[in-house]
Amino acid sequence: MTDEFILDRIPHRPPFLWLDRVLELTGDTIRAEKVVPPDLELFQGHYPEYPLMPGVLLCEAVFQAGALLIGELMRQDPAMAESAGVPVLTRILGAKFKREVRPGDTLEISATLVERIGPAWLLKGKVRVGGKVAVQVEFACAQKGA
Repeated sequence: MTDEFILDRIPHRPPFLWLDRVLELTGDTIRAEKVVPPDLELFQGHYPEYPLMPGVLLCEAVFQAGALLIGELMRQDPAMAESAGVPVLTRILGAKFKREVRPGDTLEISATLVERIGPAWLLKGKVRVGGKVAVQVEFACAQKGA
């Protein structure tokens, strides 16, 4: 799905947009992709001799995929579509970092809705690189006013 699809559903913009394209959006799950640019400025300081993608930004990619999923689910539900606001991260329940992500890697990002309780959304997600899990995280979002 196009960049426009992403930009229409979440407020994130470059240079803090960590999704390039949506690969699949079915039911309560989204799969997206991000190519980590080799010339990303942050690699000059994290770490210059052995550049690594910061784990917090890998989690952010999952959070953005989750927000995109919530945005699409809100569009599909007429009762929610009329309410203003965006999904905002409210809790990180756990994160596990399993492997390094390097400049030039392609991230496969997934997020799945686990449960919705009123204005709160509980989700879980992963980042895979080369088919192997790099990060797993569980998190919650709530809809905040526009």
